[in-house]
Amino acid sequence: MRSDDHAAARARDAFLARFGAEPEGVWAAPGRVNVIGEHTDYNGGFVLPVALPHTTRAAVARRRDGRLVLGSLQDAAGPVEVPLTDLAPGVPPGWGAYPAGVVAELREAVTAAGGVTVLVDGDVPLGAGLSSSAALECAVALALRDVLELDLAATDLVDVARRAENDHVGAPTGILDQSAAMLCREGHALFLDTRDRSAEQVPFDLAATGLALLVVDSGVTHDHAEGGYGDRRRECEEAARRLGVRLLREVDDVGRVDELADGSAEGQVLARRARHVVTEDTRVLAVVDALRSGADPRSIGPVLTAGHASLRDDFEISVPALDAIVDTALAAGAHGARMVGGGFGGSALALVDADRVDAVVTSVTERFATEHRDPPRTFTAVPSAGARRIA
Repeated sequence: MRSDDHAAARARDAFLARFGAEPEGVWAAPGRVNVIGEHTDYNGGFVLPVALPHTTRAAVARRRDGRLVLGSLQDAAGPVEVPLTDLAPGVPPGWGAYPAGVVAELREAVTAAGGVTVLVDGDVPLGAGLSSSAALECAVALALRDVLELDLAATDLVDVARRAENDHVGAPTGILDQSAAMLCREGHALFLDTRDRSAEQVPFDLAATGLALLVVDSGVTHDHAEGGYGDRRRECEEAARRLGVRLLREVDDVGRVDELADGSAEGQVLARRARHVVTEDTRVLAVVDALRSGADPRSIGPVLTAGHASLRDDFEISVPALDAIVDTALAAGAHGARMVGGGFGGSALALVDADRVDAVVTSVTERFATEHRDPPRTFTAVPSAGARRIA
C-alpha cells in the first residue's frame, strides 16, 4: 500500500520515463472485500463491501494517432499498442483486456480525442478475490471521464466498467465489484441494493471497538472469465426461471426453494444454489441492521460464519485452503470468518479482536505449514475511499 502522493509520483515518473511526456493526471481505484453478500449481485440482491487501502493507479494522456497504448509497472514486457478500430473482445489479450474494454466502451469519445496512453501500477493482490480487475477498470474509467470531460456520473462509470468485464473480458460478474471501487467511502461499508441501485453508507469503524477485519489470501488463484463462476450464474438463472421469478431476489420465503428439489440431481443442485442466495440476502440485512443499531460488531461474527457454511455447502465454491483458514481462525478466537469473492480460491476474512490478530495469523500460518502450503499473505482491511483523482 502506498500513500496517494507517493503512488502518484511513482506513476508520473514511470510514465515520463516510458513515454517521454508527462501524463495529464493520475487516478486510483481500490480493491474491495465484501463483509457479506456473495453471489447476490447478479441475482438482484443485497451486498455490503468495503474498499481496501490497496489501489490500482492509472496515469493517462491523450494521443494523436488513433491508438491505445497500454503499459504496466507489474508487467516487464513492453507496451501493448492497438488501433482503436481493432478493439474487440479478446483484443488485446491478457491483463490489457480490462483497460481496453473500458476504452472500447467509450470508443467514440476516445477516437475523437485521438487515442490514449495508459500506464497502470497497483498493489491490489491479483487472483485473491479482492477485485483487482474492477480496480483497474474503474481507475481507467474515471481517468477517461475526467480527461475527456464526459458527462458521466459515478454510477454510469460502474456500468461502463462492468460491461468492460462482461463483454470484453468475458467474465459474467454483477455490479458488486465495480460499485465498491467507485462508490465506497472511508470509514464506511456500502449497503447496496443491486436491483434498484439504491445505496447507503453504513458507518463501519471496527478499530473504535477494538476489532479488526483480517484478510488472509489462500494463495489459490481463480479466474472469473472461465470455470465455475459462470456455471453458478447460469444455475441461479435456471433456478429463478423454474420458480417463475425474474431474479432470485424476488423469492422472499426460503421454503420455496424446496420446489426445485424434484428428485433429480439437477433439481437438488438448483435448490442448493437458490437456498444460498435467498439466505445470503437475509444475512446481509441482519448485518446492516446490527451496524445501524449501534450493536457491538462482534455480534455479526456468527452471521459471517453462517455465510461461509452456505458458500461451502450450498453454493459449493469454497476450497480446502479457504476452509482451513476459516476453521483455524475460529479456533484461534475469531468472532466470525468466511471466504470472500467469487470462490474457487482467493481470500477469507476473519472478524478478530485487534489484540488477537497476531495469534490468528500465527495459527493459520502453522496450519498451512502442516499442509505444505506457502505462508499466507495477510493484512487488516481498513474501510477506505473509492475511486479518485490523486494527481
